[in-house]
Amino acid sequence: MCGRFDQNDIARRYVAAFGWADAVYDSAARPTFNAAPGTYRPVLHLVDGKLHVDDMYWGYRASWAADKLPVCVNARIEKITNNYWGRLLKSGRAIVPANGWYEWTGAKGKRQPWHIHRRDREPLFMLALANFGPLRDDNPDHKAECGFVLVTADAEGGMVDVHDRRPVVLSAADAATWLDPDLPREQAEMLARQMALGPDAFEWYPVSTDVNYAGRDGAHLVEPIGEPISEPATEPVAASSAGKGQA
Repeated sequence: MCGRFDQNDIARRYVAAFGWADAVYDSAARPTFNAAPGTYRPVLHLVDGKLHVDDMYWGYRASWAADKLPVCVNARIEKITNNYWGRLLKSGRAIVPANGWYEWTGAKGKRQPWHIHRRDREPLFMLALANFGPLRDDNPDHKAECGFVLVTADAEGGMVDVHDRRPVVLSAADAATWLDPDLPREQAEMLARQMALGPDAFEWYPVSTDVNYAGRDGAHLVEPIGEPISEPATEPVAASSAGKGQA
């Protein structure tokens, strides 16, 4: 799963890296090296063909599930076509831009965080599902009704040594296709499965245990305390297509 990510740049730079000349910005969230569930983070999505950047709550639970299911921060790719996630896969596809994400190794009480990022240090475009509808009321207990989750898949290669799950990351071109509302949800799922960047696109290294505390921030959190590890590159990183809980 992904329980924390590094989103330390401003939204306009992520949009530029995404390859779009302009966007509608409705985001006041500040950059952070330690984005945690339960906070509002900038996400990218399309509205009438225009790229929008909106702050959304990291965590989602359907309104009807308030007394039945926990708030999820990740959605397994194996389940995104089911009844719970299928509606969001059809009309709630989004992208969360970031510089990297964190995973942990070690026993409880001795957890070692790792920073995982593209080996070329380009931004990540992580697949997300979101509910862009209005809240039923202003009760803060309902904010997860209009939140987002990151889509995750099984880890591969040496990345398994850090964690058995990973966020699904696409190239900028494929991420733009993911956002296209005319893309049927079956093809969106296929895109996510077939075009996700593999472990050879990434490197990872251990970082300060300050990351373990959600309220801590700063550039020191992403400084390596060990040598980077990566898979041997077997193909270009930026391939393009043609055409707290986890559910």
